[in-house]
Amino acid sequence: MLTHPQIDPVALQLGPLAIHWYGITYLVAFGLFLLLARARLKHEPFVSIRQPRPWELRDVEDILFLGVMGVVVGGRLGYCLFYKPAYYLSHPLEVFYVWTGGMSFHGGMLGVLVAMVWYARSRQRPWLQVMDFVAPCVPTGLAAGRVGNFINGELWGRVADPSLPWAMVFRGAGDLPRHPSQVYQFLMEGVLLFVLLWLYARKPRATGQVGAVFLFGYGVFRFIAEFFREPDAHLGLLSLGMSMGQWLCVPMIVGGALLWLWSGRRAV
Repeated sequence: MLTHPQIDPVALQLGPLAIHWYGITYLVAFGLFLLLARARLKHEPFVSIRQPRPWELRDVEDILFLGVMGVVVGGRLGYCLFYKPAYYLSHPLEVFYVWTGGMSFHGGMLGVLVAMVWYARSRQRPWLQVMDFVAPCVPTGLAAGRVGNFINGELWGRVADPSLPWAMVFRGAGDLPRHPSQVYQFLMEGVLLFVLLWLYARKPRATGQVGAVFLFGYGVFRFIAEFFREPDAHLGLLSLGMSMGQWLCVPMIVGGALLWLWSGRRAV
């Protein structure tokens, strides 16, 4: 049985300026996106696209900027709507208190989807083509975020058998050993999903299928990880013994599968 290391959430203090580890993981996520997206520019079909204009570095920069906006706005609104709707309905101004914490991946994903729809229309590119470009570059950012969760000792797992070699006691979670679910999510939603998606995208696919595999793959891996992650205290387990995170993954899994099938049939 392990004990979660007492890591100071502040990585560097420069007078009144505090640089947090979580902020550093966000910067790492953005940097990895830039690196991978630049590599995607050299992959087919994007290297051969000429209409309405070729893909170039400016597209990557614009997508990153809009994606960040989508993550922040969508993640915050998603948390307020999915996890504490009654509270924020009574305290609407606190929706803007982003410094108090509270972000939802599923909300952030919806925010990114909306941002990519706007980008696609403004550049006259097919939306599914844009999603196919972006999808393989996302999992490493998710992995970086889970590293931040682990450093902060948050979003810990459910109580585990003490004989589990990597069971861990988290500060603030009592004295019982728990699953380090942040590590599980880092490995599944981050590393494994990236490897599978990157390899899948390197071969010719029908437009929309790469994005569909991301939706399906993330939904499946997150659904599995939720069995080991402690549900939100104010929600607990919902219908069928599933957490809110699992319920939010169901439409991702179904939608990803349907999109993959539809894209394949449309290309025939």
